[in-house]
Amino acid sequence: MIHPFLIRPASAGILTALLVVSLSACSPAENATGSGEAATTADVIFSNGHILTLDDADTVASTLVVSGEKIVAVGGDELVTEFTAPLVIDLEGRTLMPGFIDSHTHIYGRPPHFIDLTEVGSVAEIVSLVSAKAAEVGPGNWITGYGWSEDELSEGRRPLIGDLDSAAPGHPVMLTRAGGHSAVFSSTAFEIASIDATTPNPEGGIIERDDAGALNGVIRERQNLIGDLIPETPAQDLRPSLIANLEALFEKGITSITHANATLDIFPVWEAAYAEHRGGLPRASVQVLHEGREAMAAFGRISGDGDEHLRVGPLKIFADGGFTGPAAYTSKPYKGEDEYRGKLNMTEAELHDLIIMAHEDGWQLGIHAIGDAAIMLSVDYLIEALSAAPRDDHRHYLNHFTVMPDAETMDDMAANGIAITQQPNFTYTLEGRYVANLDGARLETNNPVRTPMNHGIHVAISSDILPIGPWVGIYAAVTRKGMSGRVFGPREAISREEALKAYTSKGAWLSREENIKGVLAPGMLADLIVLSDDPLSVPDEELLDIEVLETWLGGQRVFSRN
Repeated sequence: MIHPFLIRPASAGILTALLVVSLSACSPAENATGSGEAATTADVIFSNGHILTLDDADTVASTLVVSGEKIVAVGGDELVTEFTAPLVIDLEGRTLMPGFIDSHTHIYGRPPHFIDLTEVGSVAEIVSLVSAKAAEVGPGNWITGYGWSEDELSEGRRPLIGDLDSAAPGHPVMLTRAGGHSAVFSSTAFEIASIDATTPNPEGGIIERDDAGALNGVIRERQNLIGDLIPETPAQDLRPSLIANLEALFEKGITSITHANATLDIFPVWEAAYAEHRGGLPRASVQVLHEGREAMAAFGRISGDGDEHLRVGPLKIFADGGFTGPAAYTSKPYKGEDEYRGKLNMTEAELHDLIIMAHEDGWQLGIHAIGDAAIMLSVDYLIEALSAAPRDDHRHYLNHFTVMPDAETMDDMAANGIAITQQPNFTYTLEGRYVANLDGARLETNNPVRTPMNHGIHVAISSDILPIGPWVGIYAAVTRKGMSGRVFGPREAISREEALKAYTSKGAWLSREENIKGVLAPGMLADLIVLSDDPLSVPDEELLDIEVLETWLGGQRVFSRN
């Protein structure tokens, strides 16, 4: 019996049908070897494929066999006769590889007053969306949103206070920039927070003014001054959108994530979502924020607790800001500045004490460190913590690592097992921010991958949702191209095989799951994706156009483009 499997784009946009041959009507003997010996029973066989196992030997196979949630065999065409299954999928030469593991991303449940701004193309469009949401939520109610970037807006500028006031008069509005390091607010929001043009800049942040000294609406890094005043949305109202946002990851081929920060009171929302949809959501490791030693003890869990579907991730520590502010903490002043070097999010003493305490308490640490000065401080404090309380398999790591520190720091990281989850996609999407704020070698080597690898540092690749799709990060990692096409520091480029592994098995290692996922091998979880094209052979620019045709999680198909 023949059933349609899926539709894939062929060359020049022609559609062809990929077929599934169901062997449910065949007896085991009919699928046995020529000797008449009965074949081993399995659940799914993928055959006639270009199967990238992404193992250490870069093995390419043609057949993969799944039984239950796990892979039981990977090899050549002979497996089709050695195994029988009710479902045999003829890949017709298409590429099969492990599902992507995004080791640093942000997936949230969104309240009813939220607007998704990740796809907007102009300030005018933002104004229109805010105006429509104002009519929806009713007079005087909050409006929030996330995802705008001035680099992708046709006006070439940020939305400002006047835009929001005209779109939603009398509404408190907070629209956060992509990356999360700045936000623009309406006049009403500032009034609620009792912030005006005379309010001094807060520690670790900047309240922007225009040339006349008036508020322009933007707060860098400390947008919580107003954001903390937004009424909390009940957990039951967040869970449906959290589930929907997690399910949407399958279309991008993402089968595992590390959610990069959650408060202790939000973690139960994740638990409820996974209890409701166990096995139907991407595998997740959830980083939590430190809320004091007493609160962490009361939480009663620590990094690694949970199972292969949902587990407590590393403790999240914000050492500095980012370049969308800009507020990343650098060793030299920003381009065109005499003194400004960004900011730490806490004092050096506070950062030191938090790292020492969290390590002593047994946490794995995932530290946000973007500027080289923040990186060097974090590494020094981690090494001090490890010296005082050695732990062989701590797997502490830095998120981002945008401005490359000195060679001594990288050698120290390698010697002490301090890893990185890097975002090469920033080189593409944040090109304008880097050109505006960095120069010389630190501009050319932004978001380095090759040099840290050469120093022996374990480097994974992740998205930090800028954008969340993996192909931009892979493209930038192998081409070092920004959005304009400019190439930054070509010596930092890595091979396609290295990029794919950094987005799969290297991420699995960060969550101590390298023995169950990230590579296609017997005994590993059957988290798989079928692609429209081979990422090892298409021209560079076509990497951005590769589509995920199907996604499988634990041997179950969870997405099909058909």
